[in-house]
Amino acid sequence: MRATVCLTFDFDAISLWIGPMGATSPSMISRGEFGTVGVERILRLLARHDIPATFFVTGHTADTYPDSVRAIAAAGHEIGHHGYLHENPVALESKDAERAVLERGLVALEGVVGQRPTGYRSPAWDNSPHTIELLLEYGFRYESSLMGQDFTPYWCRVGDVIHRDGPYEFGPSVDLVEMPVSWILDDFPHFEYVSRPNRVSPGLSAPSKVEEIWRGEFDYMYRDVPGGVYTLTMHPQVIGRGHRMLLLERLIDYFKGHEGVQFTTLGAAAEAFRRGE
Repeated sequence: MRATVCLTFDFDAISLWIGPMGATSPSMISRGEFGTVGVERILRLLARHDIPATFFVTGHTADTYPDSVRAIAAAGHEIGHHGYLHENPVALESKDAERAVLERGLVALEGVVGQRPTGYRSPAWDNSPHTIELLLEYGFRYESSLMGQDFTPYWCRVGDVIHRDGPYEFGPSVDLVEMPVSWILDDFPHFEYVSRPNRVSPGLSAPSKVEEIWRGEFDYMYRDVPGGVYTLTMHPQVIGRGHRMLLLERLIDYFKGHEGVQFTTLGAAAEAFRRGE
């Protein structure tokens, strides 16, 4: 295959707002509720195009919206781990605290869909110094939170050492595939308006601007990175808005218009990397 496209969706729903955002306002919380509407629209679009996708789901979302999560699994899409209440691993106080979040998410996902995820994506794309070790301990096959490449999977590492008075010390590679991501290929910073005491994220970009960026990244990969994996990260509560769904439809048609392009789950792409394909 000339290129692989992986459409991925972080199904945060309410967990994003009541977790890291600390929301108590029903208005802010309702932004997460819209995620279930977005999931329905996304599933219909994927079914029309016969495209498999990956949904990273928080444990809280599985507990709160089990029917939506079951619908994702029933449609044949991959379910990945995304924390419990969208906790940033770096903000957790210890390795044991991170372990507890990991286990709670696993229990929730297994309880709803009856399967254990093999892929992990950290909330906010922040791994702690313990994250990779924990993922190995719990048998994950790949993770998707790092940015050391753009279109080329690579092996995760443990034991990196930060030296501020000398070169960075890289630890050994381990048996965990990294499926790299980028904020450029994420719908949230482009589209979502967030006002916080310490910052304002304006968002609300026109789809035409984002489409230009996303197409440009694909075009470069298709031309200069043979066999590359294009990973697009979206959120049902964001991309699920009508004009943005039209953007996603156009992108799918655009990708399909290129010879030798396949759509797979992120897990399938990670296993292909393991096989050396």
